Amino acid sequence: MGRLTETEGLTDVQQEILTAVRDFVDNEIIPVAQDLEHSDTYPTEIVEGMKEMGIFGLMIPEEFGGLGESLLTYALVVEEIARGWMSVSGIINTHFIVAYMIMQHGTDEQKAAYLPRMATGEVRGSFSMSEPGCGSDVAAITSRAVRVGDGYVLNGQKMWLTNGGSSTLTAVLMRTDEEAAEGASVYRKMSTFLIEKPAGFGEVLPGLTIPGKIDKMGYKGVDTTELVMTDFELSVDALLGGKPGRGFYQMMDGVEVGRVNVAARACGLATRAFELGIDYAQQRVTFGKPIAEHQAVAFRLAEMATKVEAGHQMMVKAARKKDSGERNDLEAGMAKYLASEYCKEVVEDSFRIHGGYGYSKEYEIERLYREAPMLMIGEGTADIQRMIIARRLLEDYKLRS
Repeated sequence: MGRLTETEGLTDVQQEILTAVRDFVDNEIIPVAQDLEHSDTYPTEIVEGMKEMGIFGLMIPEEFGGLGESLLTYALVVEEIARGWMSVSGIINTHFIVAYMIMQHGTDEQKAAYLPRMATGEVRGSFSMSEPGCGSDVAAITSRAVRVGDGYVLNGQKMWLTNGGSSTLTAVLMRTDEEAAEGASVYRKMSTFLIEKPAGFGEVLPGLTIPGKIDKMGYKGVDTTELVMTDFELSVDALLGGKPGRGFYQMMDGVEVGRVNVAARACGLATRAFELGIDYAQQRVTFGKPIAEHQAVAFRLAEMATKVEAGHQMMVKAARKKDSGERNDLEAGMAKYLASEYCKEVVEDSFRIHGGYGYSKEYEIERLYREAPMLMIGEGTADIQRMIIARRLLEDYKLRS
């Protein structure tokens, strides 16, 4: 391990966790990632290993059976896992977004019902705001939950559920117009519902269907799905927090955690691309010397390393800001934007260093080249991040007349 992506001020416990995760990645993930990714196979044994290590309960408080660690610890763990195989980090990202929303916004009964089982990995989470026709335009969602007697009836279609088939607890954002005050903002007409369901595909509960895996360019192994609700009935207890109209804000709070996660994934993927590139550059000989000694390649390595380090440090800052209890939408947006864009560039530079071999599926960089684009759109596109960043900057730097 070189000097890149070191984090100052970590406790002994944090260092121990990261050392254990790095060993797990090097010994259990990297050796099998290529074969599992190429066959689009769910990494069952890797998931079981993460359960045994307590990773699914990393941020869940100790009173609920978790490790009670910080967002920073979680982000650094994700960075290590993504260095091995980015898809595996996706398995825990949605899980933690749902767990975080329950920790921050759930009722006491919801916390007691779900968090202990989420800490062990017995229950694993997925979530969705998006729909086929709206993407990043969350205000345009059309899926509705209507209050009927002591419960709700849900109708609509959600999109892009990472772990949609393998998860057993799904959080979905729905319109609840009828329960909003007259003249209320559209964002006060949304509520989050927790759906506990069996893993699998097809009609998993009466009125609830997971159609099947979406075939993707990269990000394979982990299942990405739709979710269709047709007169699907839920108890009122499934409403996150117990009160309607708070769903958008609950989801946005969770997505801030998710954006730090995506930044961490981008850092891990970029680190692996740099490792592969600098190793190959010292082995490949042209014109009588290793290509690392050619100035064009050396300069490329220097730029790659600088981008890896910059992305890591910004991700760490965003995580620490959230851990301090402060608003971190600016820092999370910046970290997600910078790290994902730099990741794409570092992966492409490593691909160029590999030359023709980079185009071969025999080499790991080919997989990374297909995985990097997802990070530019996951948890909000680069353009959405720029909008968030600009809006916050204009708040902070507003002209005073």
